Amino acid sequence: MLANFAYKIERKTLQSNPGRYESAEGGRVCLCGPLHSTEQTNNSSHLSGTNAVKTLALALASSLGALLLLTSQASAQSFSFSTNNPDGRMATASRPGPGPGSGANQETESADDFILSIQTFTTSATFTGLLPSGVSLGDVSQVRVEIYRVFPKDSDVDRTSGPPTFSTAQVPTRVNSPSDVEFFDRDSASGNLTFTTTLLAASFTAANSVDTGIHPKPNQTTLGDGPVTGEEVQFNVTFTTPFDLPADHYFFVPQVLLNDPNEHFLWLSAPRPIVAPGTPLTLDLQEWIRNADLDPDWLRVGTDIVGGTTFNATFSLSGVSIEGLVPCSGPASGGTWKNHGQYVSTVAHVVEDFLEEGLITEDQAEAIVASAAESSCGSKK
Repeated sequence: MLANFAYKIERKTLQSNPGRYESAEGGRVCLCGPLHSTEQTNNSSHLSGTNAVKTLALALASSLGALLLLTSQASAQSFSFSTNNPDGRMATASRPGPGPGSGANQETESADDFILSIQTFTTSATFTGLLPSGVSLGDVSQVRVEIYRVFPKDSDVDRTSGPPTFSTAQVPTRVNSPSDVEFFDRDSASGNLTFTTTLLAASFTAANSVDTGIHPKPNQTTLGDGPVTGEEVQFNVTFTTPFDLPADHYFFVPQVLLNDPNEHFLWLSAPRPIVAPGTPLTLDLQEWIRNADLDPDWLRVGTDIVGGTTFNATFSLSGVSIEGLVPCSGPASGGTWKNHGQYVSTVAHVVEDFLEEGLITEDQAEAIVASAAESSCGSKK
């Protein structure tokens, strides 16, 4: 399996980066003719290619000894995070919207935070919310996930009042809010996200909700839109192109659009602070929300809109970390990479371990190694 996987990865890398890939032994590989595809027969697979492919295979094999230790550590580099199960206190709107602009169906984003202590490829997520009663799981037309960093990153600070509150004409504060603009996104409409749905309960009631009642100050405190009942549904999301996220503090924003835009998905809250079996955070920020009218600002669901309380939202994340096993600066055992090729081939071996353990899919593995190939790790300055 490793040979086929490595061949496929290196072939893609060479196609996208002709002439720049160095083998682990220092020789620059040149593709002087077309690459041949892998042909499957009834009894075996046949690999055909140029001597360059053979050189790459030897390059990958040369790193095997150093990878024996990495193999035993691979499972320890998996990542998971959870805010726990819904607590029934709040349900907030979060949808792409049929288009920009005002109105009851305008785009709305709800956001809750997580922390990464090391560069991580986030490969999957779950989140739980309400579909209106009578809406079927097949009525979900689009799922989108956005990642934001924490203000003031990716934000225009000059439009705020500055420290200590960083208020604007629309909101009391931007301290600890999501940034003005997203950092990354994945979307079922773009083909880099797939999803399934699981009906958890035919009827679930949240004690309060925030959907269309999102207003700029001084009218931000509405106490909420009131109780809401619907079908409790878990969304199981796979990022076919994983999020490659450096160590940082982030916000997770899931959005769901239904076939009838007049029907709205609502994201369910989770306990705050996070309790077992959730993953406690050293700095657990509360849930924020905005609609297209409020953009680029955000309001705190609890403090600003409801008043006198705070909320988390129900979601989980899974992924893998390559940086801990294959640091960009050099092998984990010490020293520096001989060249960029040695770094990429080592990443390919570690990714194969993740693939065999079922932590990632083959498409995700290819995306991770392609990201390593695009990096400058191991390159001569």
